[in-house]
Amino acid sequence: MDYEAVIGLEVHVQLNTKTKAFCGCSTEFGAPPNTQVCPVCMGQPGVLPAMNEKALHKSIQAGLTLNSEIAGYSKFDRKNYFYPDLPKGYQISQFDYPIAKGGFLEFDLPDGSVKKVGITRAHMEEDAGKLIHAEGTSYSYVDLNRSGVPLLEIVSEPDMRGSEEAFYYLKELRNIMKYTGVSDVNMEEGSLRCDANVSIRPKGQKELGTKVEIKNMNSFNGVRKAIDYEIERQISALGNGEKIRQETRLFDSAQNKTFSMRSKEEANDYRYFPEPDLPPVVVDKETVEKIKLTLPELPRAKKIRFMREYGIPLQDAEALTDDKDLADYFEETKRNYNGEAKKAANWILSEANAYINVKKVSALDFRKIVTPSSTGELLNFIEEGTISGKIAKDVFAEMVESKKNAKEIIEKKGLKQISDTGELETLVNQVLTNNPGEIEKYKAGKLNLMGFFVGEVMKLTKGQANPKVVNELLRKKLEQEIL
Repeated sequence: MDYEAVIGLEVHVQLNTKTKAFCGCSTEFGAPPNTQVCPVCMGQPGVLPAMNEKALHKSIQAGLTLNSEIAGYSKFDRKNYFYPDLPKGYQISQFDYPIAKGGFLEFDLPDGSVKKVGITRAHMEEDAGKLIHAEGTSYSYVDLNRSGVPLLEIVSEPDMRGSEEAFYYLKELRNIMKYTGVSDVNMEEGSLRCDANVSIRPKGQKELGTKVEIKNMNSFNGVRKAIDYEIERQISALGNGEKIRQETRLFDSAQNKTFSMRSKEEANDYRYFPEPDLPPVVVDKETVEKIKLTLPELPRAKKIRFMREYGIPLQDAEALTDDKDLADYFEETKRNYNGEAKKAANWILSEANAYINVKKVSALDFRKIVTPSSTGELLNFIEEGTISGKIAKDVFAEMVESKKNAKEIIEKKGLKQISDTGELETLVNQVLTNNPGEIEKYKAGKLNLMGFFVGEVMKLTKGQANPKVVNELLRKKLEQEIL
């Protein structure tokens, strides 16, 4: 029997406010364990939470980017469950009245098609702490610094049909949240976490199969691998006459397998009831409109504009807009560069990105080392023939190390390209005089020796000869030899 997968994602986005959702404790990542806690986020008796206005603002921004309806009235609830990393014994969340409802997310797939996934809801809640399991011991550590950090949980409709669609949905969602500035969306630091609901059904069947929730996925590829494994596991189980149980499973990235964690609780198991210590959240339309004006150009719109406005191919546009700071760097470089946008894109995606990746710095940090205007100036020197592309790479490397501009480096080291026809003709004649054997081979049909002759001239000038002029002179001289 042919089966199809049905996938929905629940994505937890940690909002990058300076303080927690309902108290004044810092949310800074990496602090010593249990140093960013207070009676409120520890759930001590007699304390009262207070709503973080910035968290509400960022939640509304996120909802608007997902084409969701922002609720004029929403409220908080207590979601009761008992884990060592949740000191209150309940989580403040939103149940029946979330901040955002409905909406959709569109994204591009590698085959050129556009996928549209519905958004069920996005609701505000607080994060739990973190358990650290010490290997080889019978106990675990708990760090409550994360307890109370504001989250937005974004729940999709079960509209995805494979791991690839889930991968690109998650990637687009991450980029949108990063562009909007509501979150750092760093999976390694836990500011973006994803649970996948996976089920299968015979192709053509409308009724959904039994869903299984997968947790503990800490990378985009991890999400892809976990979903692929789970689809195959469920197909195999049904093929063997087994029933699929509704359960929560964990993904082991070392083995690329999912393992059963617990049977899945239903909503009534959480014993939701309205949070008595927090008033309802009332948002008027004027506030929503003001927040809407703060939204930036989103990644997919920017990608489409880059292709239309700058004439760069899809692959380059995707690579540039995958990081808002890199996209901004490209645009500012182009404003300072008189040549083709494609050349600027190539330079940034090769030379600049190489440094960013090797040194593990962000595009924003790289801007402080080599400004976009400096990169534009360097590219203009190539365009004008002042320096060759090969020398430009050496100049760029020194720009990175010394933070000096291209003009200063070129003048100090005497790196200007030699384009004087008379000077280069003398060198071309010298190379041809020194290599009569190669000339005979060229005349016999080995035309690829042109590269040899050009290389010899470049050696004499330490790479400073204008290759275009050198090629023209050599071609003319060699044609005379043949005739």
